[in-house]
Amino acid sequence: MAATILIVEDEPAIQELISYHLRTAGYSVLCAKSAEEAKEIVNDALPDLVLLDWMLPNMSGIEFARMLRREARTKIIPIIMLTARVEESDKITGLEIGADDYIIKPFSPRELVARIKAVLRRRLPEVSDEVVEVGGLKLDPASHRVTANDLENGAKSAEIVLGPTEFRLLHFLMTHTERVHTREQLLDRIWGDHVFVEDRTVDVHIRRLRKALEDAGKDELVQTVRGAGYRFSTRCEAGAE
Repeated sequence: MAATILIVEDEPAIQELISYHLRTAGYSVLCAKSAEEAKEIVNDALPDLVLLDWMLPNMSGIEFARMLRREARTKIIPIIMLTARVEESDKITGLEIGADDYIIKPFSPRELVARIKAVLRRRLPEVSDEVVEVGGLKLDPASHRVTANDLENGAKSAEIVLGPTEFRLLHFLMTHTERVHTREQLLDRIWGDHVFVEDRTVDVHIRRLRKALEDAGKDELVQTVRGAGYRFSTRCEAGAE
């Protein structure tokens, strides 16, 4: 699933240039010409990353970044500042308020795309197209394929067929191994925080995922942690099912 990038830039030519290169790179793009417009977009649905100009009308990019970092719902969104402000003190200010990167105008579109990929890979690995291999499972986001290997006996790889939701769920869990995720967290990351579904929906898709992994003997990798949620782990521990 392509990552969604919100571009907050009041210069139409720059906004169009960035949009073109990001779409060419395979990203879904949203655009805002002010912090107020960006706030409306974020209120509707969370983007995967915000590309933020410093100098905006009314509310500055720095003020908008501070606002995003203050609110629990938006504080984890990766932010890249894209600005003509070149002073070291400005860069320090940008990074101190929580920006993940700071790019100075004029910029190379190829470098911009590369740095966006680097931030997403670090902060949101589940939106990356990189192949993930854990516990004898290999997940390829680009081809939408999951294969299982028998690590002990060296058996031939077997493809595991998953529905789109189960695939996204497995991708997220495999890129956040050994961490326990609540149902609410999984709902936000897999379905989106703007989609209202019941918590038990997660349980249904976890059961479907385990069923699909069962024939390959990989179902125990997806563990229930009583009273907490779910995790992907290659270790069997007390309190996990």
